[in-house]
Amino acid sequence: MAATGGEIKKSARLAMMEISNMLSVPMALNAIVRLNVPEAIWQSGSNSPLTAAEILARLNPPPPSSASPSNLQRLLRLLSSHNVFSEHLDGGHRRYNLTEIGRTLVADDDEANGGVSYAPYVLQHHQDALVRAWPRLHEAILDPDGPEPFSRANGGVSAYAYYGGDDAANDLMRRAMWGVSVPFMEAFLDEYGLAGGLEGVGTIVDVGGSSGACLQMIMRRFPAVKTGINFDLPEVVSGAPEFPGIIHVGGDMFKSIPSGDAIFMKWVLTTWTDEECGLILKNCYNALPAGGKLIACEPVLPEETDSSRRTRALLEGDIFVMTIYRSQGKERTEEEFKQLGCSAGFPNFRALYFDPFYTVLEFQK
Repeated sequence: MAATGGEIKKSARLAMMEISNMLSVPMALNAIVRLNVPEAIWQSGSNSPLTAAEILARLNPPPPSSASPSNLQRLLRLLSSHNVFSEHLDGGHRRYNLTEIGRTLVADDDEANGGVSYAPYVLQHHQDALVRAWPRLHEAILDPDGPEPFSRANGGVSAYAYYGGDDAANDLMRRAMWGVSVPFMEAFLDEYGLAGGLEGVGTIVDVGGSSGACLQMIMRRFPAVKTGINFDLPEVVSGAPEFPGIIHVGGDMFKSIPSGDAIFMKWVLTTWTDEECGLILKNCYNALPAGGKLIACEPVLPEETDSSRRTRALLEGDIFVMTIYRSQGKERTEEEFKQLGCSAGFPNFRALYFDPFYTVLEFQK
């Protein structure tokens, strides 16, 4: 039986109530990460269903005696509805353990990469300085050429300057990006590297490479890559650790980029305007030999909007960029990236989709 007009309106009102209150979800997630709830449940792999009171008793650091199991349970119920936890009703008690989604918040046992999780990513996204920016999102529409919402909310300080001037925030950012990067890099090395994407590459340049850790992963897996050039701002590479075969070079990608057989970059183009991306790509083109490749790993928007988790994650990330980094920085479609590369001189382009969030964009000279 078809829904009546009244039923449709009721459903619409309920949907708007959910959307309006959706802020509760990331804030609840932030709270359970700050409390170290996932680690308390995981317990070195046991992942046994626990009551809220049992979880509180296992928190590290221990909570004060006034800590509320009932309030914690309210957060756990909400996040269970989003499949972060599994809820088990047992004789009137509610017990919780981690789902596969919740498991991403606990450091894995990858000793080579120091054990990584998405927990720092959650914390990084919900720092006070970032949260302050969101009520000013509408100003990115009214004044797109003015400061982005983050700068407006933080005394004119840009996100880049904020991280550069706050050691704790910068450390959290590095841990957040590393937690996201490692799973992607493993997939990249398996799918792209083992398929011959790095064949013939002796020197590779990582633009915006921060510590050089991604270069280290590439060179550890593919010994034929003898030299890695970690290229970033001088103040970034000045504190980068030493890795065998990796040279740290400080500079400005808008002026020039070191030469290599291939150039690698990850989540660089997204935070810049089309004009700025064109300049970065042109500098990459000039730094490569004939046949050389620029390998850019970026979120790529679908042409058509749907309600899939992937599309939602990408579009949410796009609005994050608008709010925090640049009002006219943006995620792009495959065709938009292709046109940017063509304008910079790259005759060959292909997009490889083997990660649910990042796409590998190959521009060949």
